[in-house]
Amino acid sequence: MNNLNPKLFDANIEQVPIRKGYGEGLLLAGEADERVVALCADLTESTQTLPFATKFPNRFVQIGVAEQNLATVASGMAAMGKIAFITSYAMFSPGRNWEQIRTTIAYNDRPVVIAGSHAGISVGPDGGTHQAVEDMAIMSVVPNMIVISPCDSIEAKKATIAAAKINKPVYIRLAREKTPVITTEETPFEIGKAQIFFGEDTKAEVGIIATGALVYKALIVANEFKKKGLQVKVMNLATIKPLDEQAVIKLAEETGALVTVEEHQIRGGMGSAVAECLAKHCPVPIEFIGVDDKFGQSGKPDELLEYYGMGVSHITSAVEKVLKRKS
Repeated sequence: MNNLNPKLFDANIEQVPIRKGYGEGLLLAGEADERVVALCADLTESTQTLPFATKFPNRFVQIGVAEQNLATVASGMAAMGKIAFITSYAMFSPGRNWEQIRTTIAYNDRPVVIAGSHAGISVGPDGGTHQAVEDMAIMSVVPNMIVISPCDSIEAKKATIAAAKINKPVYIRLAREKTPVITTEETPFEIGKAQIFFGEDTKAEVGIIATGALVYKALIVANEFKKKGLQVKVMNLATIKPLDEQAVIKLAEETGALVTVEEHQIRGGMGSAVAECLAKHCPVPIEFIGVDDKFGQSGKPDELLEYYGMGVSHITSAVEKVLKRKS
């Protein structure tokens, strides 16, 4: 299973916030390349930028609560040869400063990495105003922008290091809450490439394409179906844009039925990108798991995931439903 965590289905699997991997990756990227600089909008500790700021104070800029300036200053620094990383809550960056990201960063194709932390409804008590469930949609539509949604802290670290080397605008989506550590240091990661995390060497009847923190729930579902004699493949689609169309089409052709799983609005999200690809190349029955045209609200993360139809039971039902449509 692609060198995944051997404790994957153990009750005591280690859990680490995905955003912590970003902080670790940023520090390593800074150590490897002195052109790397970091900027933050008054959330240095929450966004895990503090380790970089502490080690490289002369390469860190505290912009303050001014997310539009955050993007434009970073673009200017990138124009002068720097590789700039900017962080805030996803609701504010890219939420508040989307036009500045579009016009000063993407339009000019500057190497700026936008790390949107605390994305999704699993932010919990902060409520609907702070729960970014539209961020992948608004960033995917911007030309030149690469969009990445890591499944755990280790993959977030790898994505951050890779983003520093690609010389392009990149958006990395980060969750706040602790998430099971699915991968290991040996698990393959490459921007633009999907990975099969479950059922790689078997013939499956349904494929689940998942991204971000919900990949773990998709794996739980697939493992339970395996116990019942139904083979389900799980793809980790870490890069939303550019979409690994070849891998998506291959999974659709192999299984004939798909379920997409994301902690994001269904419309304009990862599932929509998959559906656009398959409508053109390989139409198959698809069910979509995500937020269905609603705003979030205050609550405990797990309760919100259940309320908005993104729990294990909902993924299970979607697999059963798409299997019936296939037959």
